[in-house]
Amino acid sequence: MRLHSSLMCVALMAAANGQSRQATVVISTNEVTGPLDMGRMAVGQGGLSEEPMWESRVAEIRALRPKIVRLFIQEYFNLLPAKGKYNFATLDRSVDLILKTGAKPLMSINFKPQVLYPKIDQDIVEPNDWGEWERLITAMVKHYKDRGAGIQYWEVANEPDIGEDGGCPLRFNPDNYVTYYKHTAEAVLRADPQAKVGGPALANWKSPILPALLEFCAKGNAPLHFVSWHIYSSKPEEIRGTIDGVKKLLAKYPSLHVETMLNEWNLALMKPGAENLIIQPAYLIETIWNMIEAGLDYSCYYHIRDYHVEAATFAKFFSKHGVAFMAGWWNRMPQYHGLFDFQNEVRPAYFAFKLLSRVSGQRLKVETEGVHAIAAHDELYESKNVLVWNFSNEPVRTTIEFRGLPKATRINRIKLDARAPLPDESSRLKVQEPVTVSPTDARREFVLEPYGVELWFYSQS
Repeated sequence: MRLHSSLMCVALMAAANGQSRQATVVISTNEVTGPLDMGRMAVGQGGLSEEPMWESRVAEIRALRPKIVRLFIQEYFNLLPAKGKYNFATLDRSVDLILKTGAKPLMSINFKPQVLYPKIDQDIVEPNDWGEWERLITAMVKHYKDRGAGIQYWEVANEPDIGEDGGCPLRFNPDNYVTYYKHTAEAVLRADPQAKVGGPALANWKSPILPALLEFCAKGNAPLHFVSWHIYSSKPEEIRGTIDGVKKLLAKYPSLHVETMLNEWNLALMKPGAENLIIQPAYLIETIWNMIEAGLDYSCYYHIRDYHVEAATFAKFFSKHGVAFMAGWWNRMPQYHGLFDFQNEVRPAYFAFKLLSRVSGQRLKVETEGVHAIAAHDELYESKNVLVWNFSNEPVRTTIEFRGLPKATRINRIKLDARAPLPDESSRLKVQEPVTVSPTDARREFVLEPYGVELWFYSQS
């Protein structure tokens, strides 16, 4: 409540002093600039438990229309209980959960079977039997291909530059990563030649592991279909900077034709605070807008649901320090990662994704100054949708204009209220008074609050 009062005071003081910022948004309703597949700006779930952690939220995730959902394949799935013996039943539950949303799993390979890694040590990254490792990977990929799962993307490792600090038991250097990558990628393609393999899902995109992988694959030593990395920053421009940086690095290897995938991102969560919940919706939209503008192929917001970990589970394959860090972070620290919290309550950030899902289809030309906006024609719902947001701590007096309307048109409005005391959809996505505009009266003014988000939409009929 103190935060709410503080933000409102900022808005009222600025308005009283005549100092509110000005912004303009102009939508050319008949000018299409190309396709806009918002489903590529997707989600993932942390590697925290063998349980399907968000099983009761299938309908809510399906409503976001994601194309992929990233899934950690962690050792708690016990895929290789003994040499030559495979167990995919537990992992099947999490794969099937993703398929129920209409998305396809992005499978991130992060496990160390005890029979291949008998000693717990994050720096031991090569199995004691490469043949057995490759047979396991091939069997797993074949299993899901035979089940008709339609899995396309297989990622080799997660945050290999930091190991247990990134929640996975493997810490690599550039030389041993490319060796591991080659064995694993070739085993994937042995079972499914149409699959796409990639990595390295770096915690720090500047790690020397990435250029080592690019050089290795550019020489024809292994296939590479996508590159992936992570960043946690409260500054969307810093996140966009990683995309530009990776693309600049890729330009040095013109023989490679790969997709770019930023498949973990969020606010700088090492600095938790209650204001995160208020800022996150506008932050999320601003960041995804930057991703689209930078030409990113896929992203996965981290993550769907916050979840406590069982220390005893991780003790089977993590060091004592690694268990303490993992359990301490997830069980003792306040968390703001999830679209749903520990108690499975929906957070404001979920509704930002829900509004973004409506801005998909054929992208419409938008010109802005002072704020950002994105618009699209949705053929399925026969509607045109404009999302406008204010990623700042000051209010913005905004003029919005609809060009190219053939007749008087009623524009509906929804305001995302991150401060509402109740978490339900009616409280968060508040219907506003509609406006009617026409070819000769196409402008309207409204005030976007600090970190405010509004969707303006109308039927094309």
